[in-house]
Amino acid sequence: MPLLLWIILCSALGGIASAAFAVVFLWVSEERSARILPHFLSFATGALLGAALLALLPEAIEGAGVAGAHALGWSLVLGLGVFFVIEKLVLWWHTHAHEEEGRPHEHGRDHASGVLVLVGDSLHNTLDGVLIAAAFLTDASLGFVTTFAVAAHEIPHRVGDFAILVHAGWTRKRALVLNLATGLASVVGAIVAYFALQRALGFLPLALAFAAAGFLYIAVAGLIPGLHRSSDPRTSLTQVGLITAGILVIALAERLTHS
Repeated sequence: MPLLLWIILCSALGGIASAAFAVVFLWVSEERSARILPHFLSFATGALLGAALLALLPEAIEGAGVAGAHALGWSLVLGLGVFFVIEKLVLWWHTHAHEEEGRPHEHGRDHASGVLVLVGDSLHNTLDGVLIAAAFLTDASLGFVTTFAVAAHEIPHRVGDFAILVHAGWTRKRALVLNLATGLASVVGAIVAYFALQRALGFLPLALAFAAAGFLYIAVAGLIPGLHRSSDPRTSLTQVGLITAGILVIALAERLTHS
């Protein structure tokens, strides 16, 4: 199968399929969903850490060599900064959406809050597509590992976004269709990155370092603080076990695909 087709399919999986799978959680009871989702977050944290430190960064270092170490450092710094700004924008969009939920009689504002959430998702998905394309252009196995890490953290993220859209007054069907549609941004980002990076293959190690920075930021700044909200010994041990499982799955996948 042509590489571009693999990139399109995997970016669609990361952006569209994760949204479809996330809807399942909204049809179960809130009590059960509240028990399951934290486990997904723990596993996703491990998957992101493993993908960044055991797959993306080693490939970037190998591609850049010793002479490119300084450039990789700048790419990591840039990646952390970009994801910090994106998170700030997404938090603003989500805060605005929650504020509007408190005024259900203002239909226009409810609609606007839903649009803001969709814009934030589209921006996030576009960047996910870029990361997947950069990984595939380096090595197909690295592309699959990156796709898995993207999908793992997108599922719980999409559950929250879908709930915001429904609470803001959107019907479940419309919220589902539009949430799925934002996944197309991942495909668009992947296609653009494919053609752009093919013309400048020397930038691939920098793109991988940028992707690693993004995964590290999402795991350390986005997911881990939420895990610390539960500090009892049993929950903490479960979190450690699932984070470890996520790391080991990535490590195993990396070993199998390079064997």
